[in-house]
Amino acid sequence: MGRLDDKAAVITGGESGIGLATARLFVAEGARVHLAGLRGDLLESAAGELGDSASWSVTDVTDEDQVAAAMAQATHRFGPLDVLFSNAGIAGPVGVPITKYPTQDFRRVLDVHILGAFLVLKHGLPVMRDGGSVIINSSVVGLTSDFGIAGYATAKHGQVGLMRTAAKEAASRGIRVNTIHPGPTDTQFQRDIEVTATGAAPDEAARLFETRIPLARHASPEEIARSVLYLASGDSEFVTGITLPVDGGFGI
Repeated sequence: MGRLDDKAAVITGGESGIGLATARLFVAEGARVHLAGLRGDLLESAAGELGDSASWSVTDVTDEDQVAAAMAQATHRFGPLDVLFSNAGIAGPVGVPITKYPTQDFRRVLDVHILGAFLVLKHGLPVMRDGGSVIINSSVVGLTSDFGIAGYATAKHGQVGLMRTAAKEAASRGIRVNTIHPGPTDTQFQRDIEVTATGAAPDEAARLFETRIPLARHASPEEIARSVLYLASGDSEFVTGITLPVDGGFGI
């Protein structure tokens, strides 16, 4: 018996990194998964790897019609949803102070993270079974912050407010809503941030970041996926409205 047997899930940003690692784990635990993302080639490859338990759609989470269409496609294929994992994200400028941060970039980062998660909730909750689970992938900087990441940190903090509102609104249906807050994770997304932030080569940039992590290493995408699985499964059936750090102590 898998922990997600006969469950249906939608994962945004599902073509790579934490999203793909989570999709693999969900399928291994018995779920059927719809992957939504921007890269059709990667989505097709991921769904091919996962087999009949996966479907996919090219979906810009800032486009309401595309999000609604993704939910419709997922439910047409797999039936009512049990899990939503709002995972799509962009970094935006890194190392740029507020006084020089481009306004259009600030808007874009908020749109992807906050508007995107909002649209996933708006169109996902109505097609969820009672007792389901919603997980929004925030970040350690959704609980802290740092120099030069005004857009990203603001967006990730904003997701927490959205989560807490949704957790109260969905509670009458037994639907749980939580945020997860990864620290530095070994993905291309994180590597690009580290290189930009430090100006160093990838290996040296990673080493510099690891000096700030009490556990002295990056997480693997699979480690983050296991925490998402906890929030998606019945193991957390009395857990809602929480911010779950999975950061190796980075946010201490």
